[in-house]
Amino acid sequence: MANRVYEVMFIADPETSDETIGKLNEAIGKLVETEGGSVVRVDDMGRRKMAYPINKKKEGYYVLFEIEGSGQEIAELERRMRVNETIIRFMTVRVDEDRKAADKKRLKRENKSKKRASFRNTEDAAQETADAQ
Repeated sequence: MANRVYEVMFIADPETSDETIGKLNEAIGKLVETEGGSVVRVDDMGRRKMAYPINKKKEGYYVLFEIEGSGQEIAELERRMRVNETIIRFMTVRVDEDRKAADKKRLKRENKSKKRASFRNTEDAAQETADAQ
């Protein structure tokens, strides 16, 4: 099965200590690796104000994981996040297809700009030779 890239973000209870969050992040990393995936990046954003209150709390501790794997580890990770009391909310998004599409568009845009630049250069050279005569 092909490797896919996922972004998993969770919001933990703001009263949770930094030590507990660190242990939770390590446990998530180990779980992903035992299931056959790999953690590409961990972005610990810290405590932030939430857009709307959840369980009468206005702040949460945000953590973003970028995980590469088959999807089997994501299913297990989500199952464990559902039963974890320190995690208020979580969301998983598959991003590999979106990144491929964005890369394609960026490459097309770059090629188009190179074409325009070469066209401008030939116009400039033609103008210079016309000015010289």
